[in-house]
Amino acid sequence: MSGSSQSGKGTLRPEALVNNADAKKYWEAVSADDDGMLGGFAFVSRADLRGSRTFLAKMGIGNKPGQRQVKRALEGGAGIGRITEGMLLDFVEEVDVVEPVAKFTEALKSKPGVRRVYNVGLEGWSPEQPEEGEDATSNQYGLVWTQWCTGYLNDEQFVAYLKRCRTVLEPGGLIVIKENLTTTDADDFDSQDSSVTRCESSFRRIFEEAGFRLARSELQRGFPPEAELLPVKMYALKAKDGS
Repeated sequence: MSGSSQSGKGTLRPEALVNNADAKKYWEAVSADDDGMLGGFAFVSRADLRGSRTFLAKMGIGNKPGQRQVKRALEGGAGIGRITEGMLLDFVEEVDVVEPVAKFTEALKSKPGVRRVYNVGLEGWSPEQPEEGEDATSNQYGLVWTQWCTGYLNDEQFVAYLKRCRTVLEPGGLIVIKENLTTTDADDFDSQDSSVTRCESSFRRIFEEAGFRLARSELQRGFPPEAELLPVKMYALKAKDGS
């Protein structure tokens, strides 16, 4: 469902209608399983993970010969850990997860390979700084994966989240954003879960503003046609300053 709002200053942009509290309330009522995480389309998970693995392989990351494994990764908006368990832990030594709904992460807290669980929204998450005497790289990430959750951030929050990620991205590290796209050149607000679906130009503007360059992008392929999903695109980002 799409919505719009009028104010004394005119029509608000779709992203400005996002309400973090309303979004969290929506997700707190969702079941803690793949069907809940994927809006009743659990059967697309296999194709989704396969597409993600292929995309990372093209960036040289994976668990096959010649591919680079990652010491530490962050999954933003992890939900029940579908991506952490289904992909990241195949080639990452330790994964930290950010997920505001605590019931989704209960099982993750005892999962081997999961280091830290932050039960906050992306808008409220801040990376930890190394304690005195701790290895300065202990809180750096070689990969940050954020999928199907940046629609719950307005543009300002999205940019701020990326900037915080950049501060803990190890040299040569990669951020991947995987999200739905609108089929027009405009963003669209969904009042049901208080989210915004962005168009291509909005993503690129946000990446630029946050200080990232686009290293690679491609559309997800292989979703069952009966799912009738919006286009889903993967963006691999690297910091402009080369860090």
